[in-house]
Parts: sequence; C-alpha cells; structure tokens
Amino acid sequence: MKTALRVVETATGAPLNTKPRKHRKNPHAVALGRKGGKVGGVVRAKRLSPEQRHLIAKAAANARWGRK
Repeated sequence: MKTALRVVETATGAPLNTKPRKHRKNPHAVALGRKGGKVGGVVRAKRLSPEQRHLIAKAAANARWGRK
C-alpha cells in the first residue's frame, strides 16, 4: 500500500494526506431530528384506534417471536 502512495506522490509532486477526516454532524440538524423523532411516535399512537394498535402490536410480536 505504501508503494502505491509513493507512486502517486511522485506523480503529483505533493505528499498525500492519509489521515481520515473527521465527519462532524451539524448540531442544529441533530436537534431538529431528535425533536421530530420524539414527537412523531406519540402523535402517531394518538391517531391510531385501539384496534389498529392491537393489530400493529400483534404483527410485531409475530415478526419477533413467530415461527419462521
């Protein structure tokens, strides 16, 4: 691997930076995402009828514990 980097450095005349760059998330975008995520499930649960919630829970239980 070092030889490939040396070839590129020789061809371009500039040393390559092999250190990975740190990816930082935008804190404002993270806060907005968390806010929407926290609210979304509560609002959806309020809109569902008890029968709909029962069917969703039953399907989830079958997916997790049902026979394959």
